[in-house]
Amino acid sequence: MGSLYSEYLSPTKVREHYNYTKETLTIEETPSRQVALTLILILCCTIIVENLLVLIAVVRNSKFHSAMYLFLGNLAASDLLAGVAFIANTLLSGPVTLGLTPVQWFAREGSAFITLSASVFSLLAIAIERRVAVTKVKLYGSDKSCRMLLLIAASWLISLALGGLPILGWNCLGRLAACSTVLPLYAKAYVLCVVTVFSVILLAIVALYVRIYRVVRSSHADVAGPQTLALLKTVTIVLGVFIACWLPAFCILLLDYACPVRACPVLYRAHYFFAFATLNSLLNPVIYTWRSRDLRREVLRPLLCWRRAAGAQGRGAGTPGHRLLPLRSSSSLERGTHMPTSPTYLEGNTVV
Repeated sequence: MGSLYSEYLSPTKVREHYNYTKETLTIEETPSRQVALTLILILCCTIIVENLLVLIAVVRNSKFHSAMYLFLGNLAASDLLAGVAFIANTLLSGPVTLGLTPVQWFAREGSAFITLSASVFSLLAIAIERRVAVTKVKLYGSDKSCRMLLLIAASWLISLALGGLPILGWNCLGRLAACSTVLPLYAKAYVLCVVTVFSVILLAIVALYVRIYRVVRSSHADVAGPQTLALLKTVTIVLGVFIACWLPAFCILLLDYACPVRACPVLYRAHYFFAFATLNSLLNPVIYTWRSRDLRREVLRPLLCWRRAAGAQGRGAGTPGHRLLPLRSSSSLERGTHMPTSPTYLEGNTVV
């Protein structure tokens, strides 16, 4: 075990593993590659800004301090960190990869796995919250905020543990035959385990939503109504987009487990599938703000303030009375609903 960890700082180990699993180590810095890297960095910066605005909206407005919005905020936090992880992964990829030590490589890839795990567990928490709201089960009790925060903290601890397993020893250092082609320092067994865990959780979430739809559509369910179905449609869209974006990457990782080394050329194009998966973190904030008028107003508030301040500065002085007025919510949260555990019954087209 000591010799295993002594290899973590070896400057040649990464090159050795890539040389075993890859057909070629030549990575040319062509103009097209530079353009692609620039576009990816712009995409990641957009992801960070979008999700930061969502987090600011959730934190600053007490109307959003409820189970549904807290879990959506947690999902936004995982997407924001995913954007940061994708930037680090991009900057440390290509020719830079071969100069990394194993511990640096594990940190680069582990951060992406941690944020992916956090997203999956956030989706699970949202599904459970919807189920609780529909069945009117008082799961959280009087100290619900504390319990929700503990649940969120637990999901991040589990994500850290799951993403940190390779650096703790579940890797293929010293066992080249057990290495993944897509992720050459990860053991195939670990990759299969992670994909299996995520797939089982996602299937459980889908089954949970099917059950929820059956409940709200039942003639005996007093929670059935257009607002309830609209809310379920929103969270279902979030889940569907996640599956659509990540399914190709999961399939590539499963193929990686099944293929012998250098037997499946498509595995050398896996980065395209992971780049497509990053679109999930870009689309989630769009879905939140598109479906919720209240959240959209709150998210756009910092941008409107900045625009108004820039306009006032350009004119030299602002016009008295020209200031951003506090938002008036059209949400039924401030008026009370028949479902106290569900903070998202909103009027009109506000259906987060």
